[in-house]
Amino acid sequence: MRRRLAALVIVPALLLTACGGEDEKPKDDASASPSATQSPSRPPVPKPVESASPLPQVSGDKGKKATITVPKDEPSTSFVVKTLTPGTGAEVKKDDLVVADFTAKIWKGNKNLGSSYDEGGVPQVITAGSPTVIPAFADAVTGQKVGSRVLVVAPPAAAFGPSGNPQIGVSGTDTLVFVLDIESIMPKKAEGQQKEIPANLPQIDASKEAPATIRIPKNDPPAKLVSDVLIEGKGAEVKSGQRVFMQYTGAAWKINEGKDPAKNFDSSWNAGKPFDTIIGQGQVIPGWDKGLIGKKVGSRVLLVIPPDQAYGDQDKGPELPANSTLVFVVDILGAM
Repeated sequence: MRRRLAALVIVPALLLTACGGEDEKPKDDASASPSATQSPSRPPVPKPVESASPLPQVSGDKGKKATITVPKDEPSTSFVVKTLTPGTGAEVKKDDLVVADFTAKIWKGNKNLGSSYDEGGVPQVITAGSPTVIPAFADAVTGQKVGSRVLVVAPPAAAFGPSGNPQIGVSGTDTLVFVLDIESIMPKKAEGQQKEIPANLPQIDASKEAPATIRIPKNDPPAKLVSDVLIEGKGAEVKSGQRVFMQYTGAAWKINEGKDPAKNFDSSWNAGKPFDTIIGQGQVIPGWDKGLIGKKVGSRVLLVIPPDQAYGDQDKGPELPANSTLVFVVDILGAM
């Protein structure tokens, strides 16, 4: 359902995603985890250990690109998660949204895979313990403290599995080496007192970590874009070209007019992780690009988007008919 927002295909975070694209949903099976066999062709993920031989050497200051020296010997088959510098912040728990800088290499050939410290690089946002994130990230950050620098040696089973990741030059037999700097834990929703909403606009309850409840009044929608801040965050203003992380819920106005509550056509909460996109660059509908730039990180924003800034005369199904005015509640969690 997320791609309903997109006007262009969004490139996935290639280093982060375990299988499939950015829109992959977590498995419904409660037994599915990064440490379980995820498919018949994917071997079980080894349990992380603190050390193995041989082990890469890491130098350089935390908060800067790491220098990784890979041994000439062949790697072990162990999945190594070694805390190089312990942090003093909060401990990362399962399902936390972890912001982490990284430096990455392929063991064989000592090939660089890039770094968030490189020009144009951005940190990864990792859902701790998520089965849709490679275990080299998802399992490695879980239980660490904010501020830690962590060495990760990931055999194929803890990385991209036997299929590898051809898009970034990783084969199905490659062992990967990461140095992760755990910077912060991103909030899952906007926090604060929500302001009162005028009666002629949709009423919003987004107090839970779940799809928002939207109630649309019995009146015609506004003809122009509405972009109202319901909770003002304390972070920096969102700028065009940034990758923005958001929780959102959306409903169509007319078919839900006067209903209690509206039937949502989409929500990032159903996917189990925030939605992210480059804002202001045409990767989402114009109402998002226009309505979210300039808002502060940490804010909750009510968007009422007329058809000409949404999908116009395109029929997107029974919950999103042609010429729909769209209602979104958007929590801006981060921007990089």
